[in-house]
Amino acid sequence: MTRIIAAFVAASLLSVPAPSLTAAQADLDAFMQEVLARRDDNWKKLQQYILDEREQVEIRGPARIPLWGQRRDYTWYIRDGFFVRSPVKFNGVTISESDRRKYESDYLKRVQRRDERDARRQGSAPAADAGSPPAGDTPTDVASLIRQSQQPEFISSAYFMRFRFDAGSYALAGREQLDGRDVLRIEYYPTNLFRQGRDRREGQDGREGQDRKKEDAVLLRLLNKVALITMWIEPASHQIVKSTFDNVSFDFLPGRWLVQVDDVTASMTMGQPFPDVWLPRTVEMNVAMHLALGQVAFHYALDYHDYRLADATIRIR
Repeated sequence: MTRIIAAFVAASLLSVPAPSLTAAQADLDAFMQEVLARRDDNWKKLQQYILDEREQVEIRGPARIPLWGQRRDYTWYIRDGFFVRSPVKFNGVTISESDRRKYESDYLKRVQRRDERDARRQGSAPAADAGSPPAGDTPTDVASLIRQSQQPEFISSAYFMRFRFDAGSYALAGREQLDGRDVLRIEYYPTNLFRQGRDRREGQDGREGQDRKKEDAVLLRLLNKVALITMWIEPASHQIVKSTFDNVSFDFLPGRWLVQVDDVTASMTMGQPFPDVWLPRTVEMNVAMHLALGQVAFHYALDYHDYRLADATIRIR
């Protein structure tokens, strides 16, 4: 439906002189380039903070009957130069001290191993060694406190829609108000949101491998064709206040006799925990599908709150 509306709008603009349309699209592309640059600045800024997180998962069956769900509360802090996710409660029950410490230790080991693997791939020293302060020195700022080279999990989870600038794929849908702010609503029709990664499986150079690559390329092209990202942007600051991802049709997917995907949506909303500092507030994902028992709905949500500035004096538990 969105594609049909976009086509109708495009057709109605045929009477507008082509140079005017070209200039308007160029202005919009330049604006979006600044918006995405601002988004990248926010990712870097996010690493200066620690925070609390609530994760909720819910599955409902036909007639919205609850089938399964859980709620977990975490806090993030810096330990040995790495961001560590520490469990606080599970479905309202406080996590025991021993279980919490075990989870933290296991989590820290996983993050350290990931950093070491990344360092080996890049041919550099592991972060735990390269970033360690000299003996007897005490970290005095965030840069010397954090030795983690890979972005923390809460950053990658919050910015799951890290698409690249895609000239000529944006449309100004209008002006609106969101949370009391005047914003521009901009729609993005991606051409390279879904991209084919490097396939390391054996046999990919043979005919079977080449056929599989062609099938993958067709599937990715179709996924890009039906994807729509909508952004609400504060124009003065070039700040994305909210963004949503929609796949408007999945009729091309195989196996529809077994499972039919009806709808996939995801959204991220930003907040201002500090003046002029925009950080993720909520992330939500919803999937609706039809199985033999009827429609099943999956809901996943992350809530980020109680941001605090990380500094060298933070007390490690």
